[in-house]
Amino acid sequence: MDHEHKAKEVADCLLSYKRDESGWKVCKKSNDVIVSWRPSSEFPGNVYKGEGIIVGSPEKVWECLKPAPNGLRVKWDNNVKKFELLEQITEDISICRTVTPTAAMGIIAPRDFVDVILVKQYEDGTISSNATNVSHPGCPPQSGYVRGFNHPCGCICVPISGEPNKTQVFSFFQTDLGGFLPRSVVDSFFPSSMTEFYSNLAKSVKSLKDL
Repeated sequence: MDHEHKAKEVADCLLSYKRDESGWKVCKKSNDVIVSWRPSSEFPGNVYKGEGIIVGSPEKVWECLKPAPNGLRVKWDNNVKKFELLEQITEDISICRTVTPTAAMGIIAPRDFVDVILVKQYEDGTISSNATNVSHPGCPPQSGYVRGFNHPCGCICVPISGEPNKTQVFSFFQTDLGGFLPRSVVDSFFPSSMTEFYSNLAKSVKSLKDL
């Protein structure tokens, strides 16, 4: 499998989600974010889009978001318990394992996900993380975790012209959580967890010293 090609396809896919306004239905709003969904074309579930403005420069926001084994993400993101690098393919592309904790008051057991992740920077200063599921010989399914599968997902940090201390953040989640979860549990979990994601991201950026 050509991991580089797969990762670059995800980046194109996320940009198309960001540009295509059709079919999205708003399911949750807060001061920090608007969460929308539409049926996924990748698997029998939904793709969720979060869109919000974070107070902080793109550099600060990215420092909190970037997928790094010893990064800040595991400290503030309640849905990331552990983040492990399995293989560095190029400077910008890696294969990683993400471990998530028990969620939804214990209904959702701990999960793990193995993804190829591309970090991509654009000429206008936009920076993105782009991920999708892969298999890796160094990380077969493990006892104690339900193996879930991320379909094209990630975050896009977009500079706001004339406002260097604000960043527009798009996030996309389309995850097959695996196991035998009722659809209603899944459908209620993502909008609320994404709202919390933006709230915690905003707090984490605010707590960073100036970069």
